[in-house]
Amino acid sequence: MTRLLGQLGAGSPDVADRLATLVYAELHVIAVAAMRREVDGHTWQPTELVHEAYSRLVGQDRSAWQNRHHFFGIAAQAMRRLLVDHARARKQIKRDGGARVTLSPEVAAVEADAVDVLSLNDALDRLAALDARQARVVELRYFAGLSVDDTAEALGVSPATVKRDWMVARAFLRRALGDGKAHE
Repeated sequence: MTRLLGQLGAGSPDVADRLATLVYAELHVIAVAAMRREVDGHTWQPTELVHEAYSRLVGQDRSAWQNRHHFFGIAAQAMRRLLVDHARARKQIKRDGGARVTLSPEVAAVEADAVDVLSLNDALDRLAALDARQARVVELRYFAGLSVDDTAEALGVSPATVKRDWMVARAFLRRALGDGKAHE
């Protein structure tokens, strides 16, 4: 897979199809997890999300994929962006406050069971402005489903650093997605 990613980044035309067969199942798992957080009745299916994200990834000009973890991390980020763009479009159409996404308690213990996907995106953007690595840890752990060790490898840091960043990022999200009051 790393060899194919390198060839894709170098602009080899026939690599995208071969790579797709290798990564499809894992991308589908990421998409299912992302879609599970969306409200019932979402107009997209995980397969559509995979296809749209993959077409954007392979359509990039000369990407330098470091390894499979890097690729899947960027894929999870692309899926997040697609879902946010979709939520924004739906919000403009419906003016209902946006789509809702459920956060697991391990990411952010907020009082509500669901969090607006646009609010989550805004909170992650604010976190990235303060500490880009912590935001990447959330993307890789939460959206891509990577383990602590895989996240550490993808970011080139130690597992202990990932654990610390994960803990701080969860606290930040807890506050950012909460009702605005100090909970602690």
